[in-house]
Amino acid sequence: MSKNAWITVVGLGEDGLAGLSPEARAAVDAAQVLIGGERHLALAPGKGAERLTWRTPLKDTMRDIAARKGKRVVVLATGDPMMFGVGVTLAKHFRTEEMSIYPATGAFTLAAARLAWSLPDTAALTLHGRKLEILNAHIAPGARLLILSEDGATPKLVARALIERGYGDSAMTVLEHMGGPNERRIDATAATWKQDRIADLNTIAVACVAGPKAIVLPNAAGLPDDLFQHDGQLTKREVRAATIAALGPINGQMLWDVGAGSGSVAIEWLRAARGGGAIAVEREPARCRMIERNAAFFGVPHLKLVEGAAPKALDGLPAPDAVFLGGGLTTPGLAELCWQSLKQGGRLVANAVTVEGEAALARLHQSLGGSLTRLSVSHAEKLGAMEGWRPAMPVTQLAAVKK
Repeated sequence: MSKNAWITVVGLGEDGLAGLSPEARAAVDAAQVLIGGERHLALAPGKGAERLTWRTPLKDTMRDIAARKGKRVVVLATGDPMMFGVGVTLAKHFRTEEMSIYPATGAFTLAAARLAWSLPDTAALTLHGRKLEILNAHIAPGARLLILSEDGATPKLVARALIERGYGDSAMTVLEHMGGPNERRIDATAATWKQDRIADLNTIAVACVAGPKAIVLPNAAGLPDDLFQHDGQLTKREVRAATIAALGPINGQMLWDVGAGSGSVAIEWLRAARGGGAIAVEREPARCRMIERNAAFFGVPHLKLVEGAAPKALDGLPAPDAVFLGGGLTTPGLAELCWQSLKQGGRLVANAVTVEGEAALARLHQSLGGSLTRLSVSHAEKLGAMEGWRPAMPVTQLAAVKK
């Protein structure tokens, strides 16, 4: 514990204060300010401490905490505060040396123990405060998922999502109130799940089983074109795979997809750059709605959409680690603005199929450096009784790194 720590984060299990270490219990007893949900605060003894419940938005409570610096502040959380918990949010607002953290055994650890599952080989995710569609990025043949529920209705929604993706035979185990006297286990398949609602505090385990019509999404770049909704403005599969490779997704990094069309490049970036972000900029309203539907289908509903024309629509956006220009190369100053906005070490990738676009790429190549590549793809198609090669329009690609 740092001598400068004035915030103590205490994780509580189903056994409440009885399960705390002596150090954690002493911190709770000595608190001048107690912060938590109503359930947590009800477990803490009344010793004259000021009590605060979480506000919406959560950043308002962060301001409340900051205003009490100099007092002994104790934040009560569920399980492991650093596993999708409030400890992660606190760490973004306060320095590490200002905090002491005492975790309880988390839901993922408890569930893995109940099922004898290897945690490193299991996808751990939360639906608490998040969109259900994030499941779509993880549902795959043979995958194991551990899911923190939003509430007691979540298991039914998860079962429905599995059925819709063709995974109705997947085994579901739902564990309520793990580690306490009211612990309960419910086993079923997604197709046979009957419970409309159970206890709000529950964790869902899913062993995915793909049916004959299951949607199977590869982890590698180059998702099938026919899975995207589009109006023709789609970076085709082979070119998209080369584009993603040139952009070089890195976990936690941010992409601008300028002139996003169907959003395919931003979607593939998010699937590759775990914990990263992407902003799709598109001026056509109909395409914006397609981007939203595509993002949900592919399990990245957190894709940020900016509806408007670049370069004006880029004002105020967070600096990117990579930029993809699928169009707009002939818009005066757009490519230069994107380059200026890039962080050091950032990558700019631009594709062109028109003569005018290629001319713009040649000028950019002279000023920015990088590499120019011509991508040509042909597909075999029926030609009478035989087959012949049908070439797609060649794509010229510029890839440059901001040193």
